[in-house]
Amino acid sequence: MDILVVGGGGREHAIIKKLKENPQAGTIYALPGNGGIAQDAVCVPEIGAKDLDRIVDFARSHSIGFAVVAPDDPLALGCVDRLHEAGVPCFGPDAKAARIEASKVFAKNLMKRYGIPTARYEVFDDSAKALAYLKTASFPIVIKADGLALGKGVLIPQNLPEAEAAVKSIMEDKAFGDSGSEIVIEECLTGPEVSVLAFTDGRSIAPMVSSMDHKRAGDGDTGPNTGGMGTVAPNPCYTPDVAAECIEKIFLPTLAAMRAEGCPFKGCLYFGLMLTPDGPKVIEYNCRFGDPETQVVLPLLKTDLLTVMQAVENETLGELTVEWHGGSAACVILASGGYPGSCEKGKEITIPQDLPVTVYHAGDKLAEDGKLVTSGGRVLGVTAVGGTLHDALKEAYAAAERIGFEGKYMRHDIGQRALRALEG
Repeated sequence: MDILVVGGGGREHAIIKKLKENPQAGTIYALPGNGGIAQDAVCVPEIGAKDLDRIVDFARSHSIGFAVVAPDDPLALGCVDRLHEAGVPCFGPDAKAARIEASKVFAKNLMKRYGIPTARYEVFDDSAKALAYLKTASFPIVIKADGLALGKGVLIPQNLPEAEAAVKSIMEDKAFGDSGSEIVIEECLTGPEVSVLAFTDGRSIAPMVSSMDHKRAGDGDTGPNTGGMGTVAPNPCYTPDVAAECIEKIFLPTLAAMRAEGCPFKGCLYFGLMLTPDGPKVIEYNCRFGDPETQVVLPLLKTDLLTVMQAVENETLGELTVEWHGGSAACVILASGGYPGSCEKGKEITIPQDLPVTVYHAGDKLAEDGKLVTSGGRVLGVTAVGGTLHDALKEAYAAAERIGFEGKYMRHDIGQRALRALEG
């Protein structure tokens, strides 16, 4: 069976590597893919992830037996709807269900309506009213653009001047385009953060191993927010008791709420959680696999990924036992200098052949001379699996040091908070 994966980053590379393990998997096509993914799949760089017409035409002309739509934009645009209309079995939510990420306002209102624990909030579509509200607010505070913004549409101003600048940037200067036409202003929750991805067919749910992301660009959680500089799994703060509480109060109620709204969610639902003194609360939902959480979660998946995805599509997930390996995984992101700001591209990448880790390719391409060169901010994800988190981190960092390209940048403290939590 030939498979199509829409997307071209590290998350998609992790999905493709896992799909390859199924003996039923024939040719895997990546649209558009990237230079490193080309080692594991047939890349079609001329078809972008948002080019729905050409994606559907490709799926039809190549008799695709199963498709996976991984990024948020094509999901929100209705790529799964279009593939289903063309008769292609597909993993991922339809456009109505993808609103749980594509609209922060929809998600917050859903949680309020169905009693799902989250931060107190207000919604604004007028910058003057938002600015007036800020004068009554406590700081720090969280300001979110309503729509998709490449993972960068959330700002946490520490004081009134910063908050006013954030509102003007999002709503008046359109820093995130039309995504900022509406904003959510909410209280800043405190506590350990946990990311939990979950397979769901709309009724049954199979949570994946928890993970801990590192969003800030610099060591010690300093600098601007990024798409993620590294991850570890499992997250030691996510104990069995916390997991049970989340299933009862957040996960299953969210699925029930989506069904009640007439948009049942099928695919991978991402729960961004804060473990507050008042219990777990939802910071955000994503309608797809997280990046780079996927790069540490899927290596620990014991059950075949294609089988799980087909069970989600066929709504038989409740009949399947999804199993996981023990141990830990750690991913260190290698970024281009200047990320998340402007970065120079076209720098040659050297990766030793004997690395005892998995290297997931995100922002690279093959140059005309066949060499692998940088093409984006986050270039590679270096993932190691070990018996302990300490072992996984040691191996990931040792490999990351041996990979070279001009301007290579990485954080050097990925996983340190998790190690302290384990010791404490």
